[in-house]
Amino acid sequence: MKGKIVVTLFALPFFAVGVWMLWSISNTLFDAWRMQDWAAVEASLIRGGYESNSGSDSDTYEAYAEYSYSYGGERYVGDRVSLSRGGDNIGGYQQETGRRLQSKAASGSKILVYVDPGAPHDSIIDRRVRWGLIGFKSIFVCVFGGFGLGLLIFVWRAAPEKDASRSEYKNSPWLLNENWQTATIRSSSKTAMWGAWAFAAFWNLISAALPFLVYEEVTRKENYLALIGLLFPLVGLGLLVWAIRRTLEWRRFGAAPVTLDPFPGSIGGHVGGTIDLNMPFDPATRFQLTLNNLHSYVSGSGKSRSRKEDAIWQDTLVAHAEPGASGTRLLFRFDVPEGLDASDAEQGGSYHVWRLNLNAELNGTDLDRDYDIPVYKTAMQSRHLSDRTVQKARAVQSVIDDASVGEIIRIRQHASGRQLVYPMGRHAGPSLGGVLVGAIFAAAGWYFAVEEGNRIFGGIFGGVGTLIGVFCLYLLLNSLEVSKQAGNIIAVRRLLGIPVSRKQMHQNSFERFEKKSTLKTQSGGKHIIYYSVSAIDRQGNEIVVGEGFRGESEAKAAMRLIAKEFGLREVSNRDLSHDLDAVSGNPLAD
Repeated sequence: MKGKIVVTLFALPFFAVGVWMLWSISNTLFDAWRMQDWAAVEASLIRGGYESNSGSDSDTYEAYAEYSYSYGGERYVGDRVSLSRGGDNIGGYQQETGRRLQSKAASGSKILVYVDPGAPHDSIIDRRVRWGLIGFKSIFVCVFGGFGLGLLIFVWRAAPEKDASRSEYKNSPWLLNENWQTATIRSSSKTAMWGAWAFAAFWNLISAALPFLVYEEVTRKENYLALIGLLFPLVGLGLLVWAIRRTLEWRRFGAAPVTLDPFPGSIGGHVGGTIDLNMPFDPATRFQLTLNNLHSYVSGSGKSRSRKEDAIWQDTLVAHAEPGASGTRLLFRFDVPEGLDASDAEQGGSYHVWRLNLNAELNGTDLDRDYDIPVYKTAMQSRHLSDRTVQKARAVQSVIDDASVGEIIRIRQHASGRQLVYPMGRHAGPSLGGVLVGAIFAAAGWYFAVEEGNRIFGGIFGGVGTLIGVFCLYLLLNSLEVSKQAGNIIAVRRLLGIPVSRKQMHQNSFERFEKKSTLKTQSGGKHIIYYSVSAIDRQGNEIVVGEGFRGESEAKAAMRLIAKEFGLREVSNRDLSHDLDAVSGNPLAD
């Protein structure tokens, strides 16, 4: 209850701003409606003009006037100029009206005012509705009022907080999350759809007035640089397209929940289950599943605070598809290694989340679903999934991984044996993006240091930008050559074709392969982990023999290829024990 009260106190000011702006709009429109029957009367302008008020962020203007008129044999004095009272800087209405009134007052010209026949002391000069101002106020109604109202509805409709100290939650912590009460878990697609519409509406409301302001800047002031402002409405159109696509995806495939087996998913065991899709079964359609272990945390401070995600582990496989009650049923099972962090049911400031993504390229709307699922350290195995079905799906994934690895590694034959080449430019996309980001940071640092004289701030920006740029240039311009010569595995690193490092390991001392995540990229909620593969000898020395592999399954495929090309065999614990026994002369060996 305490949390609900705090959130309510936070939401009420936003809701109040929306209500206030809604009242202002309603009052303006009501006044415009009732003034349509007011009588037009000539008036003498006593004074007129506009006042400017300087604020911390911008200046506002307010047109003023004082005029006298006669109605029904009585003389009255009025000062109302327009429907909206107070100053603003929406367009040039206030300045233009003020200048016109000032000119009329100086020349002694008559003006036309509108008088309420039932209350002649009420009058106005301009009874037209300023739709630009109405639109501006509507932004506050929708954004502030909508946010406040939505937050109030969310917090008071939310399930009551659960006591994590109770025994049933200590034994089954995933039950603290209302979405994890059963093995059947819905995707976040519907939430994403409404979120897309909310963000598209917010953006378009914010930028709705820009075309009119740009038109005024270009036609009246010949400020053609203002045309850049049209980019914001164009982005708004793109967001509307995005929201429509999310809606079409939801309508086509429906809820499509995942049913986990085991429940919850298991670290050191299996994460598996079934997904029923509302679409006809087509054996040619390939459904890709990606399982991510993510760390979600808050970065920055103050106004710069934002939530970020870091991918810790990732694996990909092709789901087995078969006819189902709803049309198509998907079956899948991941083998999850030990040592990973479990899901956090309460998801506080910093927590870990397991996310399952389902993706398929189809005619028309593509399938793209995310499921946040419970995965805990239970070491449980799937009980209802056929091993034959799972192995069949894994075999299909292995073929895909082998083909992907074949595109990454160039195999050459030379006089001394086989050579595996990882050429320059293999990380072209992420590297060029990083170089661009680094250049922007470095340019900002130069501007702050040289133009603004802020050397500390500029030095930080410039230093960070330079480091990012140099690192990404290295990723782009380096290459790796791995070969087997006279029983030695040799790895040569080159930069622009020039050797910069050389490592080697004797084939007979090789013990095992080891994979490490070396590069992570993120686009929206989609993560990609790139792995490198190292060869480890019995003394613990290592050399990198492969890199640039997407996901764990692709890294494993690379290990198989490298082992095959160089005739390497990983040494098991039993092999090591046998070798030690042989050295010590243990008569029980074998």
